[in-house]
Amino acid sequence: MPTLFVWEHIVAKEKVVDAARRVAGPVIEGLGYELVDVVFLMEAGRWRLRFYIDKPGGVGISDCEAASREVSMLLEVEDVVTGPYALEVSSPGLDRPLFGPADYERFAGSLAKVRTSVKVEGQKVFIGKIDAPGATGFDIISKDGGKVYHIEYDQVEKARLEVEF
Repeated sequence: MPTLFVWEHIVAKEKVVDAARRVAGPVIEGLGYELVDVVFLMEAGRWRLRFYIDKPGGVGISDCEAASREVSMLLEVEDVVTGPYALEVSSPGLDRPLFGPADYERFAGSLAKVRTSVKVEGQKVFIGKIDAPGATGFDIISKDGGKVYHIEYDQVEKARLEVEF
């Protein structure tokens, strides 16, 4: 029984995220922002629907406030979340996640940490510069030694930019 409850809970969260992305995505993009990610999670005993937005040069508080005002009304009208929740609009941060070919193209030459779902040349975690993004994958030039690894997009489990100092 507990397994079924957990599964239903996960599916319900995914439905909220999908609906929020479908409803708010075009509005956010219409304001000139990229919708990087949407998460729906329980934090400190309260449900939070969090949108991560970005634009060239980064986003500030006024950008998050503007997107929040537009999205808030729309989510209420469309009844995306039943029950109480907090809406948050935020920057993805300097260590923003990477999701698809467009992100790898945009951040080519940047330092990233990539975790793969399968071993690539004997390892699953890579830290290096993103290079040569293409239709099916990209290269990562190892931070320590300059070795080049080719990673297919469908092998990526998780990827984030790394902050360079």
